[in-house]
Parts: sequence; C-alpha cells; structure tokens
Amino acid sequence: MSQHDTLQRFLFDGAPVRGALVNLEGAWQQVLARREYPRPLKTVLGEMMAAAVLLAANLKFDGTLILQLHGTGALRLAVVECNHDRTVRATAKWEGDLPDLPPAGLLGEGGRFVMTLEPKLDKAQTWQGIVDLEGDSVGAMLENYMRRSEQLDTRLILAGTDHNVAGMLLQRLPDGHGDPDGWNRMSTLASTLTGAELLELPALTLLGRLFAEETVQVFDAEAVGFACTCSRERVGDMLKMLGGQEVGEVLLEQGSVEIACDFCNQRYVFDEDDANELFQFDVLAAVREARH
Repeated sequence: MSQHDTLQRFLFDGAPVRGALVNLEGAWQQVLARREYPRPLKTVLGEMMAAAVLLAANLKFDGTLILQLHGTGALRLAVVECNHDRTVRATAKWEGDLPDLPPAGLLGEGGRFVMTLEPKLDKAQTWQGIVDLEGDSVGAMLENYMRRSEQLDTRLILAGTDHNVAGMLLQRLPDGHGDPDGWNRMSTLASTLTGAELLELPALTLLGRLFAEETVQVFDAEAVGFACTCSRERVGDMLKMLGGQEVGEVLLEQGSVEIACDFCNQRYVFDEDDANELFQFDVLAAVREARH
C-alpha cells in the first residue's frame, strides 16, 4: 500500500477525541492529469478532496459523501465525491483567470457550499446541508459548519502541493470519555502542525511526534484511490431522461451523440443504431415525421 494514498484513523485512550489522517498522492495525480487547473483552484480542490475523505471516514453508511462549491464568480463549480469504499473523484469548472482569493472570493455573489450524503440504496433518503462561506479556507468553513450545525467540535487541518494533498481531522467525543480537558489539549497540539509535516511525514511518525505524551490507539491503515463511477449504462439512462426526440435531433444534425465525463474525461459515443436500441424505436424517423 502506498504511504501516500492512505487513510489512518486513530483514537486517544485518555481524551474524548477521535481523529484521522489522509495523504493522497496517486489519487490527486489522477485528478490533475485530466485537466489543467489554475493554482488557486488546485488549492481549493485539493483541500476539498482531503476533507471529503476525512469526513467520510467516520460515517457508517453505504453511499457517497459529496462536497460541492457553486458560484457565479470565476469559480463556477467544484465537486468532490468520496464513496464508502474509499474511492474518490473530483472536478471543477471555471471561467477566465482565477485570482488568488479565498473560496468565497472565487465564488462571487450567491456562492454556496453544499454537503450531501447520498445513500447507495435508491429508496434511502438523501441528506443535504448548506455550509456557510465563513472562513478563508475549506477547512475553516467545514469546522464552523460542524460546530454550529452538527454541534460537533472539529479541527480540520489541510495542505496540498502539485505532488500530494493531506489532512488531519480531530473531533470531540461526548463527555465521559477520558479527560474533560483532553479536547482543548489535543486541539492546541494540532494547531502546531505544519503543512510540510502533514504532507511529508508517515502517519505513525507524525502522530508520535505531535502527541508524544499521549496514548494513541491507531487502527489499520486503509487504502484510498481514484475511481470514477461513470459507465455507458449511466450515460444511456441520462439520454433516456432527455428523450428520444431530443437525442434524435442531435443525431440528425451531428451524426452521433457524444458525452464526456467531467470527472475522468471518458467519452461515450451513441450512433443511430445505439439510440434506436436505447429507445426501442427509430428516433430519426420520429424527428423527420415531427418536422413535416
């Protein structure tokens, strides 16, 4: 297992605190290989990617955690999805040059930060929360959200380079577990962590140095990897939602329908025979008949 594509969860024996470390190299390189992102967007997208894996680490459900930034400024959309199987993917859309601003500045007026839990089972209910754009980083915004909306004290430290992205999550457990002052002590120690340490040190070395006087229970490391959930079947389902008439119009004008996945750039091409099989009727004949 690569040291730089791992999730490491841990728990303090004498303090009401649980935590997790993530370091993504291969998965991050997979994202960067698919699109040339400007520097300010790399920072935002990398922090979102590390944060999504960390937040999903403590969720006990089969499904996907989705972090989305929507805006009307230079940054129009940034999306990261982390599945229960520890696979992650990310993409973004922007216009023009991106200034070196915090996320709220990049999003412009009406910017939104949305967190979604999408269960794997179709009949299960999707949960969604709105994260206030309060703070100068993705980590600060999520800390404020968890503390105010979920009543869960959280410390989230994130860092990234073109090589890898990493993060540490600390969360306060309910009273009664260990030293009541433990949260303040661990949070203070975590604030001394540098970005270089977070990005470069192996998890066990980092924990040993940062919490040298504490007893830390470390769980088995878990592999994290890039994976895209797109498929020809899913694209076909999307075309069905558009309807045979609209698909037929595109076929008549362009000869085929081509869809590219925003996350992995995989391209799916549907020709006339594919469309007819998909809709179970002659879509071009239907378009010609409608036009006359």
